[in-house]
Amino acid sequence: MKKRVLKDALKRPLRDLRISVIDRCNFRCSYCMPKEIFGDDYPFMPESELLTFNEIMRLAKPFVQMGAEKIRITGGEPLMRPHLSQLIERLSVLEGIQDIGLTTNGVYLVKYADTLKKAGLQRVNISLDALDEKIFQTMNGRNVKPHAVLRGIDASLAAGLHVKINAVIKKGVNDGEILPLAKYCKKRGITLRFIEYMDVGQSNGWNVSDVVTKKEMLHKLQHIAPVAPVEKAYFGEVAARYRYVGTNTEVGFISSVSDAFCASCTRARLSADGKLYTCLFAESGHDLRALLRGGATDEQIERNVQSIWHYRTDRYSAERTSETAKHRKKIEMSYIGG
Repeated sequence: MKKRVLKDALKRPLRDLRISVIDRCNFRCSYCMPKEIFGDDYPFMPESELLTFNEIMRLAKPFVQMGAEKIRITGGEPLMRPHLSQLIERLSVLEGIQDIGLTTNGVYLVKYADTLKKAGLQRVNISLDALDEKIFQTMNGRNVKPHAVLRGIDASLAAGLHVKINAVIKKGVNDGEILPLAKYCKKRGITLRFIEYMDVGQSNGWNVSDVVTKKEMLHKLQHIAPVAPVEKAYFGEVAARYRYVGTNTEVGFISSVSDAFCASCTRARLSADGKLYTCLFAESGHDLRALLRGGATDEQIERNVQSIWHYRTDRYSAERTSETAKHRKKIEMSYIGG
């Protein structure tokens, strides 16, 4: 299949598609779904509002035809979506897809890692914000112990999945975990990604004073071992990557706050109810589910997606101010996926 080269108004190509399959999660992480807001009575989407697997496939195809090479399944917690391996199996055979990944808190990987690997999943990004039990329980809001995630990491490695660890660092909360996490991942040869605490959504109470910057985290890592920068592997790679000198083990930083990467953002995001978002910090999306359920043809859907991306101008992180961070009504990360 010959792909089109679809670029937005700022000449950024479409290369990555993130598909949220559910807005529910078994965690209540303070930076994503704080339990004070996402309580037991929170009105999550009914099943009828979620895209079916057939609908997801119909939407994924035009994105692939217009340049998307990588798909990542997100949530909420995507492994709470029943029969997810069936969707991954179908996505994995789309011509032109080079990589299928999954972002998860890792708890259910003990049960599903083997099945997911056999279905065609290649990699998992597992969230692990602390190794200290009390800190981790405070952050996940459900008193889940880190051992539950560590077991998921072991299961993923045993299944042959490529594993990356994601750690969101918040000043005064888990910044003391930077070195323990780095030591754990270095010892096991696992890639670690430190993520600056971001102002995603409306509910996490973000303040710039809570951000531990890439520069600060990188300085701390020097207490473990010297690191050397690694060249970006492709246009649109968001992580600034480093390698521990004398090893093949990498550590990286996703620095949306201190070192914005909007100029090379190639990501489109599809919410669980079928809205297309062209930025993680978007205020609103484009309703593709309405087109699907309204009888639109594949060609009509493709033209719609093409038009949306063609006029895309998003560069929120590069333009962020204290006022936009405070007053812009951004969509919640648990709804759009990370």
